[in-house]
Amino acid sequence: MKFFLDSADVSEIRRAMDAGLIDGITTNPSLLAKVAGTDHDPRDVLAEICRIVPGPISAEVVATTRDEMLREGRDLAKLADNIVVKVPLTEAGLMACRQFRSEDIRVNVTLCFSAAQALLAAKAGASYISPFVGRLDDIAQDGMELIEQIVQIYGNYDFPTEVLVASVRHPVHVVQAALIGADVATVPAKVLHQLMQHPLTDKGLAAFLADWEKLPEAKRVI
Repeated sequence: MKFFLDSADVSEIRRAMDAGLIDGITTNPSLLAKVAGTDHDPRDVLAEICRIVPGPISAEVVATTRDEMLREGRDLAKLADNIVVKVPLTEAGLMACRQFRSEDIRVNVTLCFSAAQALLAAKAGASYISPFVGRLDDIAQDGMELIEQIVQIYGNYDFPTEVLVASVRHPVHVVQAALIGADVATVPAKVLHQLMQHPLTDKGLAAFLADWEKLPEAKRVI
C-alpha cells in the first residue's frame, strides 16, 4: 500500500521525504489556506511541493461548475507533470473528471461517502477515489466498511481507479485499509509518525542501551 501525506506544510513534507516514508501528497483548500496565509500564493506552495515530491500531488479546484472546474484544473495541471487535479464528487465534478481524462489529466475524486458514488467516479475515469472514513465514523457509520465495498466493486469490474483512503484519524485505520487491500492511505503527519511508535520498542531500546552502558568504555566499540 502506498502512503501519501495529507499536508501542505513544506517542512512536514521534507521530513517525510527525507525518511523515505511517502509516495505522494494530498492537499485541499483548507490545508493550503493554513500554510499560505496572506503572504504566499497557494500555487507557489503547490509548485514547491511538486519539486520536493516526485510522486502524485493532489491539488483541488474550488469551483463548483463544470466549466470553472475545467479552467481551474487545467491551470493547476500546468504547474507540474505530477499534479493530480482533485474534484468533488458532484455531477459537475464527474463531468469535469470525464473531460480531464480525455485530456490525459489525472483526477482524484474526493468527498466520497458511498459505494454508489465510488462506482460513478470509476465510470467517469477517476485515477483515484477518496472515501472519507473518519468523517463517516464521526456520524456513527463504519468508514472501513465503505472501503471494503469499494475494493470489492472495483475488483469485480477491474476498474483501474485506485482506492485512496482519506480522513484517516489513527493508525488502526491504516492497518485496516491495508488488510482490506486499499491502494493508498493518505495520512496527516501525526498519524504517519504514530505508525512507527510502540511502547515496547521504546522499552526494549532503553534496556539495550542501559546494558551497553554497563560495559567498560574501552569495550563499547562494535
